[in-house]
Amino acid sequence: MAIVVPIKDEKLRLLEGVVSGVPHDCLVIVVSNSQREKVDRFRMEGDVLNQLCHFTLRQALIIHQKDPAIARAAAEAGYHDLLDENGLVRDGKGEAMLIGVVAARAAGKEYVGFIDADNYFPGSVLEYVRNYAAGFSLAQSPYSMVRILWRYKPKISAGLYFKKWGRISEITNKYLNSLISTKTGFETDIVVTGNAGEHAMSMQLAEIMPFASGYAVESQELISLFENFGGILPTKESKAVAQGIDILQIETRNPHLHEERGVHHLNTILLSSLSTIYHSPLCDKEVKQAILAELVAQGILNDGEVPCPVHINSPLKSARIGKFASSMQDNFDRYSLLR
Repeated sequence: MAIVVPIKDEKLRLLEGVVSGVPHDCLVIVVSNSQREKVDRFRMEGDVLNQLCHFTLRQALIIHQKDPAIARAAAEAGYHDLLDENGLVRDGKGEAMLIGVVAARAAGKEYVGFIDADNYFPGSVLEYVRNYAAGFSLAQSPYSMVRILWRYKPKISAGLYFKKWGRISEITNKYLNSLISTKTGFETDIVVTGNAGEHAMSMQLAEIMPFASGYAVESQELISLFENFGGILPTKESKAVAQGIDILQIETRNPHLHEERGVHHLNTILLSSLSTIYHSPLCDKEVKQAILAELVAQGILNDGEVPCPVHINSPLKSARIGKFASSMQDNFDRYSLLR
């Protein structure tokens, strides 16, 4: 398994802690979109990882999202969805995750997991990876995904309060479940990981999955699975449909404490997440109206406004992924921290 850590201008001690929590059997792939001008945060991240790898005798790659070599490799492979108007890789968490998937494939990995870089507890990172492995060992299909449900998400105010749900997760889960309920005729609360930044998938699934841009990526993964493999809309992936898609949601024992970024950041995530549901062809009028009412009530949209569609990168399988991975592998000497 490879563990991909997307990062953008996070505290260096948090990055060090996250990487130290990943078992040595896993290849760590840090994909950074941190600033390089004024203060070169990317170089500082590389220095931290280099020292950690040197003293712990572990393997890691660190890649900058705006590396022109990555953009050239994507263009040569015919994967133009990943590129912006300047010919570089688009900004966004989803794009960082895609780069990580291609790097994992180039390294010959069968599974790829994702862990956010803003986690304060290295011990919880170890639990995530063990849960990924447990989920894949339980899966019956080669097309499998494991999504982490945090047991608690503590808040610090007057004291430490172990809150069960974050505001964004609770709302996204609600509307994902509403969408499922309208198609089955049975009310459900089965989805509890709508915004699971900590999740993993088999490489076979990763190659046929569309990845949404930015913070919409986690909720869009579920929407894409419902659309492409739910049996309602036509699909080109008959082999995957025949073998089924296993989605395992595993609750942790450790709580999850991460960096707080303020209301604006949370609203951005919520808008992106609900937009993926709103614009899905599976979403009926009733659910659409409920989503609009929610976004207006949260002060994110005004009356009469609708969420803009998010950019969705086509599945890697639609491009020459072998060429993309081979081109990236040619640059492993620059990305590697193998000490």
